[in-house]
Amino acid sequence: MEREIELASNLIDSKEKYRKIINAGIARWVKDFQNGQIKIETVDDLKKLIEIDLELQKDDY
Repeated sequence: MEREIELASNLIDSKEKYRKIINAGIARWVKDFQNGQIKIETVDDLKKLIEIDLELQKDDY
C-alpha cells in the first residue's frame, strides 16, 4: 500500500513539473507570436502544447 502511495505521489510530482514546462512553452509561444516572430502557419506548435497540457490534466478531474 505504501509503495502505491509513493508511486502516485511521484506521478503527481512529475505531472506538475511537465505542466510547468508546457505552460512556459505556451507563454513563450504567445510572446513570440505577439512580437511577430511566429507566423500563423506555425499555430500547430501551440495546438500541440495545449493538447499535451489538457492530456496531463485529464486525470485531475
